[in-house]
Amino acid sequence: MDDLLSQIEPMIPSLRRYARGLLHDSVGADDLVQDCLERVIAHWHLRRNEDARTWVFTILHNLAINRLRQITRRGQHVAFEDLNEDVLARRATQEDGLVRGEIMKSLNQLPDDQRSVLLLVSVEDLSYAQVAEVLAIPIGTVMSRLSRGRERLRQILENPTASDMKPGSHLRRVK
Repeated sequence: MDDLLSQIEPMIPSLRRYARGLLHDSVGADDLVQDCLERVIAHWHLRRNEDARTWVFTILHNLAINRLRQITRRGQHVAFEDLNEDVLARRATQEDGLVRGEIMKSLNQLPDDQRSVLLLVSVEDLSYAQVAEVLAIPIGTVMSRLSRGRERLRQILENPTASDMKPGSHLRRVK
């Protein structure tokens, strides 16, 4: 049990960040992390001699995908009573909030596969091999998605009005 706690406890902030990046909802992300930790504890004895961090992030990723599919099928329900009055009453005026909003908006415009790779590599600092294992894709696909995701994010941030264009829709004339 000490082995479990010593390996899992330092991962919790990273798990929360990744879950928030995927779900865009802090309460839902915390619930997702809780579900993940319950599964990790219940199935710790089934873990192979692999990297615990990769194994835990794989569980979290799979739970997030299932939750996103469920939200897509059912639609997201938010009770009016559950909304914080401050959120409705005031707009964010700080520059940090605006920058964060632009980055999150830009991230949301990326395809899910590119956003997942970008978050795992850039925010959670996983290696390409670990990301490949978490997402169950080849390492070359990780590198390709990361490169395309970074380039697309750069384009969106540099020229927000062109973000409505589909990637690759601009053609260049070559003679």
